[in-house]
Amino acid sequence: MSESVGEVTILLKAMAGGDESARDQLLPLVYRELHRLAGIYMRRERPDHTLQPTALINEAYMRLVDSNVNWQNREHFVGTAAMMMRRVLVDYAREHNAQKRGGDLQRVEFQEGIAFCAERSDEVIAVDGALEKLKTENPRLAQVVELRYFAGLSDEQIAALLKISARTIQRDWLAARKWLSQRIR
Repeated sequence: MSESVGEVTILLKAMAGGDESARDQLLPLVYRELHRLAGIYMRRERPDHTLQPTALINEAYMRLVDSNVNWQNREHFVGTAAMMMRRVLVDYAREHNAQKRGGDLQRVEFQEGIAFCAERSDEVIAVDGALEKLKTENPRLAQVVELRYFAGLSDEQIAALLKISARTIQRDWLAARKWLSQRIR
């Protein structure tokens, strides 16, 4: 695994430097982790959802490799991939909402176990809007929400990624939940 981790970092740096072949070499090394993240997201979807995990991975991966990011390491890439998958699902919900309901938004209560499904696309959009506002006020709190709630990472994994203590992550999570609950009601 550590050899793979080092190889991923080298490929990410090469990709950032413009090496086109690096993106093809990178996918097999990170695919298992991306599939795990996609599985977390898709378990929250309704069973007959038209977006499949592979399509979610592909869309998120294409957005990631086409972005101009100075990749630090594998954890940075995976954390960003989790956020990108959330963006793909939110975009999907917005598109579905626009087609089905004309784009009207409703106020909803923030719930930790919110499911990403067509019946709840308004909630997904409301949570996303509140999260975007939180990013402007406190980017770290927003990042903790994205990594814990949407990516399914543990406090310890988030702490390692953000280089802060797990206890700080727990406090940030509580503060972020309170902030979001107040804004979404």
